[in-house]
Amino acid sequence: MTDPTPEPGRADPTGSSAATSPEATDSARDRYADRYGRRTARPNRRLIGSALTGVVVLAGIGIAYLGWAQFGPKDIESEELGYTVLDDSSVEVQIRLTRDDPSKPVVCLVRAMSRDLEEVGRREVLVQPTAGEHTVRVSTVVEASQRPASAAIYTCTDHVPGYLRTE
Repeated sequence: MTDPTPEPGRADPTGSSAATSPEATDSARDRYADRYGRRTARPNRRLIGSALTGVVVLAGIGIAYLGWAQFGPKDIESEELGYTVLDDSSVEVQIRLTRDDPSKPVVCLVRAMSRDLEEVGRREVLVQPTAGEHTVRVSTVVEASQRPASAAIYTCTDHVPGYLRTE
């Protein structure tokens, strides 16, 4: 009987290393690449996973910061205690203002609104610094272009415009 001829790239059953020489292996790789195309280098999956994890963590930190900045503790809190329509062109508004630093002046923007909830008047109210009182009550009259139906505080801030400062 005759010995079988080994296939290229396979080890000879007799233990001969002639079939697995580097030239034979390279030749088999070349034939494989010619037939099926060369394989491009795949991106490292660990690197991609680490990068995506980093992006998700940074996005989470950013969202947490924005939420804290928007809804976190406030230095100034205002509360509308009530309003009284005085006549066809004015409304009186009572405000309770609480601030962390009573030595800073605060300005509040108060609006008068019609029945259609259109703004018909507005007024900036300057609350002067106080000696140690964190909470103060303020009453102001807002003039309106039409009969006001309600009033509300729009905002309060410690960024007082220059034209309101008395210093």
